[in-house]
Amino acid sequence: MQRRPTLEDVAARAGVSRALVSIVMRDAPGASEQTRDRVRHAADELGYRPDHRARRLRQLRTKLIGVTFTVGQEFHADLVDGVYVAAEELGYDVVLSGITPHRDEARALRTLIDEQCEGLVLVGPATPARRLDELAGQLPVVVLARKVRGVDVVRSDDAAGALLGTDHLIALGHHRIVYLDGGRAPGAAERLRGYRRAVGAAGLAAQVRPGGLTEREGAAAATVMLTESELPTAVFAFNDRCALGVMDVLIRAGVSVPQQVSVLGFDDSPLAGLAHVDLSTVRQDAMGLATAAVQRLAGRLDAPDGLADTVDVVREPTLVVRSSTGAPGGAACGNGSSK
Repeated sequence: MQRRPTLEDVAARAGVSRALVSIVMRDAPGASEQTRDRVRHAADELGYRPDHRARRLRQLRTKLIGVTFTVGQEFHADLVDGVYVAAEELGYDVVLSGITPHRDEARALRTLIDEQCEGLVLVGPATPARRLDELAGQLPVVVLARKVRGVDVVRSDDAAGALLGTDHLIALGHHRIVYLDGGRAPGAAERLRGYRRAVGAAGLAAQVRPGGLTEREGAAAATVMLTESELPTAVFAFNDRCALGVMDVLIRAGVSVPQQVSVLGFDDSPLAGLAHVDLSTVRQDAMGLATAAVQRLAGRLDAPDGLADTVDVVREPTLVVRSSTGAPGGAACGNGSSK
C-alpha cells in the first residue's frame, strides 16, 4: 500500500521548512505569495491532501505564544521582534500584551491567559518570583531578560556586561567614573555589582547615582552633575536611553563628549548606532536571547514530559566602541569596533 504524503514530504519537495508548509496549508499569515505557490505546486505533484481529522485534533491546541513587554522600552521591542521570527520558524503565532503606565503587568498577563495562549514569554517582568512560580504551575513560562529562580530563564550576563563596560573606561584612563543605576529594573542589581567589582579591582572609588530607564532620568542626573564643582570624566548609564539623556544635557551645556566627559550605554539599541549619536555601549544579543526563549518554551509545549528541570540560559554581552568614549581630555575612540 502506497504511503500517504506528509507535510515533511511537501517541505522536502518545496525546499522549505515543515512549519512553513503548515502555514501555507492553514492559509495563515507568515509566508510570501511566491512561497505559497511553490508549496502548493509541490503538494499537487505529490498528491498531498490535508488530513482534516488530524487537523481537528490539533485544534485542541491554539499554537499561541503570549508575550508581555513594556511599551516604550526599545530593547524590549528588539526582543519582541526576535520572538516573532523564532515563533514563526517553529509554527507558532504570537499574541502581544503591552505594559504601560495605565495598564499594569497583572492585566497584561490576564489578557494572555484569556486568549488561551499555550505558553508565555515574559520580557523583563516585575512580577514577584513567587507569583511567577505559581504562574508556571498553570502553563509553561519563560522569563526573558531577568534573573529569577523557579522558572525557565533566558538572559544576558548583566554583571559581566557592566564589568566589561567599566573596564573599557578604566583602560582609557578614567578614574572618576559615575554609574547611573537602574533602581529596581530587571538586571539593575547585577549591572551595579559588575560596576562595583570593576572599580574595586582597579582601586577606584565607586560613584553611584540614581539613573533610570529613560532619557528623562539620564537628563536629570546630568543636570545635577553640571551644578557640582567637578564633572566626572566618564558616565556609564544603566541603558542607552538613559545615556542619551546624559549626552543631550551635556552637549546643550557646552560640555564636549567625549573630550570632557565620556558616555557609555547598555543594550546597543538602534538609536545608539545613529551617526549623530554614535554611542559606545554594551551590546545584548536580542535575536539570540529571543530565539533561545522561544525554543525553550516550544520544547516544553511540544514535549511536556521531557523537560522536568528549569534552566537559566545566560548569554554573554559584548562591547561596542563608538565615538562617545575616549581618553580623558583626549579624542574619541570612534572606531565602531566590537569586543
